[in-house]
Amino acid sequence: MTRVESMNRVLRTLQTSSPDVEASALISEDGLMIASALPQHIEEARVGAMSSSILSLGTRAARELERGTLQEVLVRGDEGFAVLMSAGSGTLLLALATSAAKLGLLFLDTRRAADELRRIL
Repeated sequence: MTRVESMNRVLRTLQTSSPDVEASALISEDGLMIASALPQHIEEARVGAMSSSILSLGTRAARELERGTLQEVLVRGDEGFAVLMSAGSGTLLLALATSAAKLGLLFLDTRRAADELRRIL
């Protein structure tokens, strides 16, 4: 199995093991899509660019507010959550979840997926 296939398998597993996760992606810090399990109506380039911007803002805020190294960023909207977290080697994991998602489980599942992706990279 190639690395890309392994990464896609991890993303699919995240979605099947956590029913509230609707979509996921592995994105470079530059905003380039590495692997994804996103719905067809979502533009990968746009998601990559937004994720990169959010990561940059979160990193700067953590540094300037003296909160240490950025661990994760949570975006909460009326329709659900977006969680961004480091997956190592200049990459980040994005998980989109429903508004009914339990945040503790969401963070646990995304951390496990990020750790697995880190081993693959």
